[in-house]
Amino acid sequence: MFKNILIPTDGSRSANRAVKKGFQLAKQLGAKVIGYSAIEPMPPHVYEEGYSIGGTTTVKALERLAREIGQEHLDGMARLAAATGIAFSGVVGKAETPYEGIIQAAKKYKCDAIVMASHGRRGLADLILGSVTHKVLTHSKLPVLVFR
Repeated sequence: MFKNILIPTDGSRSANRAVKKGFQLAKQLGAKVIGYSAIEPMPPHVYEEGYSIGGTTTVKALERLAREIGQEHLDGMARLAAATGIAFSGVVGKAETPYEGIIQAAKKYKCDAIVMASHGRRGLADLILGSVTHKVLTHSKLPVLVFR
């Protein structure tokens, strides 16, 4: 059925539950797992309470920190893969938006399914914040299995 499953993570509790379920599915199917963590480009200026920080040094430092955090999430997935005997590779990718990065990674690594979490936002929070999961569901041509 599925031989190459993309499992994106942001390190949240709900994403970690989906990672575990995705690994269980991969184990049952004998599939390989590609772990993915998205980092978004940092704006050239970040404003908070009237102050601005900017410059390439600050932006590069923030991007490096985001990449390190993403890699930590993938390192956790790699440990789970090793413990369960699943073939695994992890990718930290930079994309305009997380959902675009997820879809691009699935294409690039020739995945045949995506397993991900839903943060379960409803109503106004979902309308304002949007939903990465919803956008992946509506834009991906691959099957997407969503865990709550």
